[in-house]
Amino acid sequence: MIHEFTEDNLNIIGQVLGARIKKTGDVYRFELVNEENNRKLALEMHVGLKVDGKEMHMISVYSQNTFLQLHNCTGFVASDILNQVTFFGKTDNRTSGLIVEKEAGCSFYANVSEELLKGDFTQQPQEVMMSSVALSLTDSIDSEGFRFDSDS
Repeated sequence: MIHEFTEDNLNIIGQVLGARIKKTGDVYRFELVNEENNRKLALEMHVGLKVDGKEMHMISVYSQNTFLQLHNCTGFVASDILNQVTFFGKTDNRTSGLIVEKEAGCSFYANVSEELLKGDFTQQPQEVMMSSVALSLTDSIDSEGFRFDSDS
């Protein structure tokens, strides 16, 4: 299932990350700076990107030493408490997620199985525990009626 980006959703993302939206065509950009830790990060959301005749949303992160992309983003969880936004895509009982922090940090987890997300993370090996904890928020999302409108 693919969703549309709404102006309200983009504003929520910007509010949680403490950044303003810069729009160029169908690309929405947020620039994050953490002067205390000397970190900078740019988040770009490519809305309604056409690939092989199909529409998808792609999230890109650029930082001083990293370039990451999440293809087929189907939703997000914005958390004021955690000061982060988790973008995710689900395909065939697997979830990939790109987590962007207000402090200009990011994490990426790919192809995490549904069993890991639903399981008891305290019983998992330490090497996989972090991914299941980080993406467990996406498992409880009811995407029925969820939208990101590109017509904003």
